[in-house]
Amino acid sequence: MRRDIGPGTYINEQDVARTRALLKDDGTYAALAALFGALADARRSKIVHALLQQELCTCDLAALAGISESGVSQHLRLLRKLRLVKSRRAGKLVYYSLDDAHVALLAHIGLTHLGHAEVPFGPPLPATEARR
Repeated sequence: MRRDIGPGTYINEQDVARTRALLKDDGTYAALAALFGALADARRSKIVHALLQQELCTCDLAALAGISESGVSQHLRLLRKLRLVKSRRAGKLVYYSLDDAHVALLAHIGLTHLGHAEVPFGPPLPATEARR
């Protein structure tokens, strides 16, 4: 049933009700916005793309991103908080990788959408194989 709400404007109440029933709670959308907000920074996007290729230590990521280790650590802290990346310590070094295949897929889809994906998609390398 369509309801007239003004000149030339109608609401299909059944469509609205059906779609509203499929929506998540507001907290879910806030978390989704934070997730995409994290990738809204070009340096964080570059870090995620680098980690799509292989596990890297903080100093390698700093060199790739063109910022200090302290700067890259600040970005990594947010990416860890949002569960986009995970870390492992090896002596004095901390190595980072994408948290799971969902993050890799998200990054790959974004790059493909932009037309910049140059390598075939595959799961991120396990930590033990990435540094060989």
